[in-house]
Amino acid sequence: MGSLSIWHWVVVIAVILLLFGRGKISELMGDVAQGIKSFKKGMAEDDTAKADPAADPKTIAGEVKPADPLKQHAQTERKFEG
Repeated sequence: MGSLSIWHWVVVIAVILLLFGRGKISELMGDVAQGIKSFKKGMAEDDTAKADPAADPKTIAGEVKPADPLKQHAQTERKFEG
């Protein structure tokens, strides 16, 4: 009683196909595939942005500018105030 036989799976698959139809399932899989492609593209763009030192605002000609903690704190407080 704990495991399902092949006939149970056949009935479950038949009910799913009747409820959703063949077109809905293929449409859903196409949407999932597009989502995965968009995710991979976004990850690739993020990697290229990290590799490009000109895109990083903290770097000037390969040197890293020290951050001003007081200025950052003041900016953070302004964001939360209004």
